[in-house]
Amino acid sequence: MSSSLEVTDQAAAAVAIAPRVTLADIEAAIGARYDFTAEQAVGSLGFPVVPPLQLLSICILSLQNGFTVIGKSAPASAANFDAELGKKFAYEDAIRQLWPLMGFALRDRLHREDPNA
Repeated sequence: MSSSLEVTDQAAAAVAIAPRVTLADIEAAIGARYDFTAEQAVGSLGFPVVPPLQLLSICILSLQNGFTVIGKSAPASAANFDAELGKKFAYEDAIRQLWPLMGFALRDRLHREDPNA
């Protein structure tokens, strides 16, 4: 099954006629990935853990250039929590934050190469 990120990337690729940021570009820029729940993070610091922290999935992406983003996901209802889906959604949230940033970097590079483009 394709992720929503892959579907978006494929749709953009289908109509692209100029350089663009691809999902592969973003994934290649990732230097490290950390997935955990807020419960794990807060608990490891020795703070009291409240039940809602069990439901907050967090994904930290550290890029090879040193930039870092944090993705997150939590269900509205505890009954809907699924650890693997939470991990997936937090990762996708982090990727969605990177896409416009890398788009800006590409646009900046293209402008330097040809200010009239």
